[in-house]
Formats: sequence, C-alpha cells, structure tokens
Amino acid sequence: MTISLAAIAGLVLAACGSSSSSTSGTSGPVKVPSITVNSFTVNFSAMTELKALAAKGKGNVGVILPDTVTSARYTEFDAPYLTESLTAAGLSPTQFSVQNAQGSDATELTLAQEAITKGASVLIMDPLDSTVGAQIESYAKAHGVPVVDYDRLTLGGSRKYYVSFDNVKVGQIIGNGFVSCAAAWHVATPNVLVMKGDPTDNNATLFAQGYMSVLQPKFSAGSYKLVGTPPGTWDPPTALTEFQQQFTAHKNINSVLVPNDANAAPIIHYLQTLKVKPNAFPVTGQDAQLTGLQNILAGYQCGTAYKPIYLEAQAAATLAIMLRAGVKPPAALVNGSTQDSQTHTAVPSVLMRPEWVTPSNMNATVIKDQFVPAQQLCVGQYKAACEANGIKV
Repeated sequence: MTISLAAIAGLVLAACGSSSSSTSGTSGPVKVPSITVNSFTVNFSAMTELKALAAKGKGNVGVILPDTVTSARYTEFDAPYLTESLTAAGLSPTQFSVQNAQGSDATELTLAQEAITKGASVLIMDPLDSTVGAQIESYAKAHGVPVVDYDRLTLGGSRKYYVSFDNVKVGQIIGNGFVSCAAAWHVATPNVLVMKGDPTDNNATLFAQGYMSVLQPKFSAGSYKLVGTPPGTWDPPTALTEFQQQFTAHKNINSVLVPNDANAAPIIHYLQTLKVKPNAFPVTGQDAQLTGLQNILAGYQCGTAYKPIYLEAQAAATLAIMLRAGVKPPAALVNGSTQDSQTHTAVPSVLMRPEWVTPSNMNATVIKDQFVPAQQLCVGQYKAACEANGIKV
C-alpha cells in the first residue's frame, strides 16, 4: 500500500496535536486566550475567556494564603477574589481550594502537602517566609506540581511564576507620597524615622529599596535628617513599640515613614494621645485599609499605596488555569521578571502597578473599585471630609 506525503504530514500533525498557543484533548485544540496584564477589570470578565482551557485542564488548583494578622486583605479580599476568579474561569468548587495557614509555617507546609495529596496539579502560594516557601516548592517539584508565588517571592525557591505588584514601585510611591506630604504640611526640615516591614519578607526589602531610593538623596543633601531605622515588623503592636522607643529617645522626630496602614494605625493613635494636630506629623501607609483611609481623611496619614487586589488575584488564577492545561502563558501577560537573590535567577513575573491614594483621588480609586464601601468609610467625624472630596454614600 502506498501512502502519500500529504497523508504522512497529516499523521504527523495529528500526533503533535498542540502548539505553544493551544492545547488539545478529545475534542481538538483550544486556543490560548490573548490575555494581557491590562485585561483584568473589577468585573472579572477576562476570566470567562479561560473556560475552554479550564475544561481541558487536569487536577485541582490549591491556593494557600499565609495569615490573618499582617494584613486583613487575605480574608477580606484575596480569598474571595481568588475564589471569584477561579469560578469565573470555569472551575467548580470541587476543583480548587482556598486555605489560610493562620501564621504557622508548619500549617502552611501541611496544607500544601495535603492539597497535592488530594489532587492539586497547580499551587498558588503566598509564603509566610522563604524558608517554608522553599520547603513547599521543593515538595511540589518532587511531585510534578508547578507553583505560582503569590504576592511574596520565595527566595531560594523553585516556583514557575511570580505574581505581585511592582514592589519597588510600591516603595517609591510611598516615598514620593511622603515627600509631597511633608511639603504640603509645611514640615520645614523633616526629621524622619524610617520604619520597615518584617526583614524575613522579601516584599519588605523591596518596599524599603523603593522608598529609600526617594529619601536617600534628601538625607545626603541635608534637607531631611534620618533619625533612625528600627529592625522592622508586620506586627502592629511591635511597630508601636519600635516607634515609642525611638520617639522617646529622639524628641526631634517630626515625621515617620511607615510601610503599611496596619502598622501606622497604632502609631497615629499614640500621636493623637500626645495631642498632635492634623496635617502636622507626616505618616505614610499601604494597603488602603479602612482605618488608614479614615486617618487620611482626618489629616493624620499622608496617603496609602493602594494595590487593587482583584488584579493580582485574576493574574494568579490565569496562570494557574494555563499551567493546569499545560500551555505557556502569553508574553503580554508575563510582563516582567523578579530577581531571586539567593538562586541568582530571574523569575518570570506578572507585575501590577500600585496607586497612591489621598483624599483627592479616593473616590476615583478605592470607592470606585468597591474596595471599601463609602457607607463604611463616611461615618461620624469622617462624613464632612467625604463630602468635601466628592465621596457620596
């Protein structure tokens, strides 16, 4: 029997099945959607483009979040947004799980191992620290399960991708926000206490890199004075203690750069007990938490670095759906790289851009995105400030 060249070519193509832009199954190839880093919106519409890939994928997606202390975001936003993203992409409740390690390394490792035992073919993991993160990723790699680092990079890890905001940029906008605030509040010579997040958190390192790139030239020029830099923490009571110790020892401190709203809140309350007036003592923040936004409206906090978490959640879910289906994410989605300083490798990354929120743009950002409901924000003493800045209940 003679077989034509065309028939041979057809057999080869059928055997190969898929390319980098499609995945195959019993019903033929599925095109990978052209999702970019700019595709994600507050209505999660881009996720519906992934349904065909979700139908082709195998196994479950395990999501593991770190704790409920360093930021309320993990329970208030990350968990529901990740759930909404994976559901909109076409996964059923039995095809993914979202769990929280409650601040325990041992629990986070156990949750990851259990997820893989129960059929997870992809993990989305926000490590409590790089030590447990690397353990999880080593275990996952040994079981053929790719990991997406979520929000925090695991130093020394073996993750496939990293999803976060551009954390150096986060630090830079906090630093620039401080500079603008010090000028607007007429602090002639800022004597600055520069605080940090937990030194074991790579994000804290990147934040500090960003805001020190803004402040260091001013310290070097003598227009600002660096009073101190405490060790760093994400625990608000510890942050308060660090501030009080420095403030007691250095009465010339007249401003403080704080890397998140949760740490800023008790410091601001302490300053209020000392009868510090509004618009007088610059304090910064991050995460657009309710208390932080109210402190901004009241004139006790300069602003906050707002990170629309629904963007981050959709990006992570998109990568997970594609990894689960065995296809390569498009280059327009993976828009950057992040250096793992321990392995000296560049990690393919999806990096979102943060925004600096002040009273003037609060309505167009966190309120518009329904990140914080106006009816929760604009209560009691904050009603007048809301009205003055166009925020309507």
